[in-house]
Amino acid sequence: MRLIVWLSIFIAAEAYAVSAVDSDGRRVSLDAPARRIVSLAPHVTEQLFAAGAGAKLVGVSEYSDYPEEAKRLPVVASSGAVNLEALLALKPDLVVAWRLEATAAALTRLESLGVPVSYSEPRRLPQIPDMIEALGELAGTGATARPLARSLRQELARLEATYRARAEVTVFYQISDTPLMTLGGGQFVSDAIALCGGRNIFAGSTVMAPQVNVESVLAADPDAILGARPDPKDTSWQAYWRRFPGLRAVQAGNLYTMPTNEMHRHGPRAIGATRLLCEHLEAVRLKAASRR
Repeated sequence: MRLIVWLSIFIAAEAYAVSAVDSDGRRVSLDAPARRIVSLAPHVTEQLFAAGAGAKLVGVSEYSDYPEEAKRLPVVASSGAVNLEALLALKPDLVVAWRLEATAAALTRLESLGVPVSYSEPRRLPQIPDMIEALGELAGTGATARPLARSLRQELARLEATYRARAEVTVFYQISDTPLMTLGGGQFVSDAIALCGGRNIFAGSTVMAPQVNVESVLAADPDAILGARPDPKDTSWQAYWRRFPGLRAVQAGNLYTMPTNEMHRHGPRAIGATRLLCEHLEAVRLKAASRR
């Protein structure tokens, strides 16, 4: 009888253990679902709330401003540093981070102290639902995370089936005015452009966010220019390009604003922003068809 009791306890404990593969391909295992989680990136904070684990968050990084509840959590890190003393005082049983050179030493230190660290840095759109699902497993909130991940995959499949094979639209995606900067092919926004049937004119760059000169944009003469802005109603950036009336995107009126936080953070809102991106590129096609 005693053996049966001990076996039951052992089996129950084993069943409660959780594990998931992070974006680095590392399997992260916990003896039990995480109860005190620290997020070290704004997109991770969004992913955790989406996965149903928002109530388990005890600390975040700066700029973790979505959803609204995230603003009330203690800030223990920035993109340049992790306040290890403040973080450890929160007694986390899981830290979720992304890899930055400035914080690498702090993350290594955390792991040496026995604090489990999981990395979440999707490089492609389909990895966003994968990461939400993985965080749901580690937090014991899979019942929330799995259906959301499934719906996000379905939306990506719908967008791909609708737009990827349509007439190609060449795109310059602008993330900064001074200096003029864009995103290379290794960034998931470039993946979103391709899914929508577009081609990032700087997809061949191996730099994540390359600085470019205006001459290279003029030489590529893209069909559309998308400017990323915190306020999606901001069109002030377009005045710069209207100085070049011979540019195809300017002639056709194909200057569109993309919402920075939604599109650039690797959370579920990025997939909604991808839908908007697809709609902009479809508008480019419709304008071209009307001129024929």
